[in-house]
Amino acid sequence: DLERRGATRLLHEVELPLICVLAGMERAGNAADTDHFAAMSASLGGEVKAAEQSAYAVVGREFNLGSPKQLQELLFNELGLPKTKRIKTGYTTDHNALVQLATTDPHPILDALIGYREVAKLKNTYVDTLPKLVDKGTGRIHAQFNQLIASTGRLSSQNPNVQNIPIRTEAGREIRRAFVAAPES
Repeated sequence: DLERRGATRLLHEVELPLICVLAGMERAGNAADTDHFAAMSASLGGEVKAAEQSAYAVVGREFNLGSPKQLQELLFNELGLPKTKRIKTGYTTDHNALVQLATTDPHPILDALIGYREVAKLKNTYVDTLPKLVDKGTGRIHAQFNQLIASTGRLSSQNPNVQNIPIRTEAGREIRRAFVAAPES
């Protein structure tokens, strides 16, 4: 089949040699500065708390920022914001819906919720999780790289997916500074 498709050269000159490169990358791993992650966790923890307080101040009371049901009640019933897309449990309060709502019907609570979610996601998904993936023997994170998983033909990674670490924000760049490739020791 590869011959019929004219892909044998691709197989022998790119795909098969790449296996050794990827295996070497997995074996070498990435250095992870756990002290940097710990400092970032403390800093982001403070930002999460400040974002929570900001949301509470806008509304005038505390509520569970992680509860879609409470957010639905607050946004659509108490504050009278326009309802978003209907879902099984009411109206969506996902990130995209809040961003769209903030664009069409700005309200300080929306900015507070979006800010809270962005900081909390960075903290929970990356800063607090990546240090737990450090191999005790090597002091490195050994992601797995896949040649054949992505339908686009690109490489993908998992455990962790290092391609998803944000790069466009300063906090994302800080995470990447703590999680860097280093030569095999």
